[in-house]
Amino acid sequence: MDGGDDGNLVIKKRFVSEAELDERRKRRQEEWEKVRKPEDPEECPEEVYDPRSLYERLQEQKDRKQQEYEEQFKFKNMFDP
Repeated sequence: MDGGDDGNLVIKKRFVSEAELDERRKRRQEEWEKVRKPEDPEECPEEVYDPRSLYERLQEQKDRKQQEYEEQFKFKNMFDP
């Protein structure tokens, strides 16, 4: 090793500048124009921001599936011949 690049790790920055946000919006708008139908709005819909953690979102999905599963078998067991 030559010692020049030893500790160089790529770290993702969490700060996003206004210019980067504008560039992303512009790209999304261009993509939207390609797939937009005449009845769709001119402006690209904004991305929905969910402030919950990934764990909370996955837990909600798991609970919802569990409830659907239990509901399915609850009705099935009611009608035993």
